Amino acid sequence: MSEERFGEFVLVRRHEYVAELVLDRPKAMNAVSTAMAGSIAEACAALAADRDVRVTVVTSSNERAFCVGADLKERNSLTDAELVRQRPLARAAYTGVLELPMPTIAAVHGFALGGGFELALSCDLIVADGTAVVGLPEVSVGVIPGGGGTQLLPRRVGAARAAELIFTARRLAAPEAAELGLVDVLVETAQDREEALALATRIAANSPIGLRAAKRALRLGHGLDLRAGLEVEDAAWRSVAFSGDRAEGVAAFNEKRKPEWPGE
Repeated sequence: MSEERFGEFVLVRRHEYVAELVLDRPKAMNAVSTAMAGSIAEACAALAADRDVRVTVVTSSNERAFCVGADLKERNSLTDAELVRQRPLARAAYTGVLELPMPTIAAVHGFALGGGFELALSCDLIVADGTAVVGLPEVSVGVIPGGGGTQLLPRRVGAARAAELIFTARRLAAPEAAELGLVDVLVETAQDREEALALATRIAANSPIGLRAAKRALRLGHGLDLRAGLEVEDAAWRSVAFSGDRAEGVAAFNEKRKPEWPGE
């Protein structure tokens, strides 16, 4: 395992083909400051460019929280002009996670609120333990979910359910969150990171070219009519059909052995 730090508050660990992006501002329960947002964006850019990374898992170094959202203490000190300048930096953190080309998994325990839950929603899958409390409470402090929440939550739970959750600003404990589809896998307390990394390892055993193409088809095709979606799928298929991974996968299947993916 290797480690690389991005600024003071983000750590990336590499477990062979799985990268772990660690939110590492434990004293503030991973509240996303301007500096931390920049580090998240920088780390995501590095991961996106690393062809050896097949899956990324987002975890937390704080025992009580995944991430409590934006750093409201810092926000309270900003002038309107400073807030305008900060907005692109904050947004880059969320789009950085959202646009990672490989499959992504959030490992959630404790509080995942506001921007913290939006970081999780930006991942393809969310693994949560029994202590998880999630929600988008932004309207209770006079703003709206601005890290993708108004767009990502309805894609998970439908427009009406998302509206109810955003308008009421209510928090959901892990069982209800799992029942409503706000999280995908519910695990025993303190097992979120371990289970997310195990799931990532299973996914990473598959073709890196195939995984990225499948994610691209899923993301780009969502919301399109069926005919347009099938065109997106066909384009993704063509991008892998003549790849080295496809040739190796077929050969390994016929030779009854484990594939050695070239990743091209």
